[in-house]
Amino acid sequence: MPSPSIVPDVAPLDQLHLQRMTLGDAALEREVLALFTAQATGLITRLATWPDDAAALAHKLKGSARGIGAFAVADAASELETVLTHGGDASLALWALDLAVKAASEAIGERLKRC
Repeated sequence: MPSPSIVPDVAPLDQLHLQRMTLGDAALEREVLALFTAQATGLITRLATWPDDAAALAHKLKGSARGIGAFAVADAASELETVLTHGGDASLALWALDLAVKAASEAIGERLKRC
């Protein structure tokens, strides 16, 4: 029997949430998705160096992800923030966050092709 995934079985991007947050404005949607992708990639790179403010960076990514409907990223960022604050396997939490960011980035890339 295969092991269950540590990444939640959630769509990488909640399209309805995104549309509500951008008020159905396609240009705004493209802008926030591009900004999120750049920010998330940059934050993952920074987090991989385990900076002193890693918990704050995870918190920042969690908020950004919730804003666009990337709830799997938000959950993984929240887990990393908790582990960094209270102890646990930060490497595993960062790995799960990286996977969630990659899945969201792929979904965002597909969405941007359609917009």
